[in-house]
Amino acid sequence: MVKLLALGMALLTPLWTSGPLAAGVTAAAFQKLQSLAGDWEGKDEQGNVVKSNFKLMVSGTAVMETLNHSGMDEMVTFYTVDGDRIALLHFCPTNNQPRMRATPAEGEIKELAFSFEGAGNLLNPEMGHEHKLVLEFQDKDHIVERWTWRAKGKDTEMVYNLARKARSSSNDGNHAIKSKKT
Repeated sequence: MVKLLALGMALLTPLWTSGPLAAGVTAAAFQKLQSLAGDWEGKDEQGNVVKSNFKLMVSGTAVMETLNHSGMDEMVTFYTVDGDRIALLHFCPTNNQPRMRATPAEGEIKELAFSFEGAGNLLNPEMGHEHKLVLEFQDKDHIVERWTWRAKGKDTEMVYNLARKARSSSNDGNHAIKSKKT
C-alpha cells in the first residue's frame, strides 16, 4: 500500500500541482471530498456489498479512496485540487490509470462529475477503463458513486450507495465500527 501511495503521489504531483488550494467553489468542493474521511459501507444495484475508505493524505492536499466491491479487486483513487477543478487518478485492477477532472458548479456542492481526460497504460481507447465518475453528496452520511465503465465504445454504469460508518465505544474502551442508521 505504501508503494501504491508513493506511486500515486509521484504521478499526481507533476501533473496537478496547484500550490495553495484554489479559492471559492473549488475549495468548497474539495472540502466536501475531505469531509468524506473515514469508513463507508453500502450496496450496489444488485445488492452486493461495497466498502470504501477515504483518507486525507499529504497534509490534506489529497484524498485517497480505497474501494472494495464484492467479487472485484481493490481499487484506489486519488483526488486533488487542480486550479479551478478537481482532478482524480484512478488505479484500476485492469492495470490502467484513468485521469479525470471535474469543474464544480457554483452554489451548494451536491455532486462532482468527473470526465475522462486520458489514462496511463491504456493502449487504445477501446480497451476497458473507467470513463466517468459522478459523486453525489446526498447528506453528510450518505453518498452515491456512479462509475461508468467503457469498453469497445459501450458504457456500463455501476452505482454504489454508501453510508458513513460511525465509531462507537464499547464498555472495555475498544472502538467498534457500526453502520449509521438512516
